[in-house]
Amino acid sequence: MTYLSPKLFTFEDFLNQYGDDPRYQLIDAELRDLEPTGPQESVAGKIAGRLWGEILRLHLPWTIPKNCLLRPESSQATALRPDVIILDEVDFSTEPLWEKQAILTSSPAIKLVVEVVSINWQDDYARKVEEYSSLGIAEYWIVDFCGLGGISFIGKPKQPTLTICQLEDDEYQQKLYRLYERISSAVFPELSLCLLDIMP
Repeated sequence: MTYLSPKLFTFEDFLNQYGDDPRYQLIDAELRDLEPTGPQESVAGKIAGRLWGEILRLHLPWTIPKNCLLRPESSQATALRPDVIILDEVDFSTEPLWEKQAILTSSPAIKLVVEVVSINWQDDYARKVEEYSSLGIAEYWIVDFCGLGGISFIGKPKQPTLTICQLEDDEYQQKLYRLYERISSAVFPELSLCLLDIMP
């Protein structure tokens, strides 16, 4: 992820210039180029496929949009673009912007958010943990398939890690999973998945 310019953007400026471009997001008024690599896109696609299969198997009224922005109410100049997001279509009525734009401002419709870690891993492990917890998103996955995160986040020696953050009392409780360990998801309790299954 690259910081593009010292110019600061309002949410409206960002929406007008980059809202339809899945390559960009806005954090604290700074434009970020997500610069997705082929392996990152492959991992995100495999995750979305596995989760979609589970949604279909369980006949859930959920969807995985191709492109979506999250606008935390606490951050007026932030527009996050998750790598994978699962939404409950039943709860779209609580979203004031959804009918005209793929923008969410609160958590009722959001079942799960997944970020695939890039070179700017600090956003995924720190800033987005704060933003997603403040939005009240019950579960957040951090998929660090290259082991890029800091030692304080993924341990030593650094290695590929999938972190599942589950919201309890407004804070995320985090559990780390390595390549061969089966994950435990509150959103998909019957899902059989390990990090190795989604490696590029």
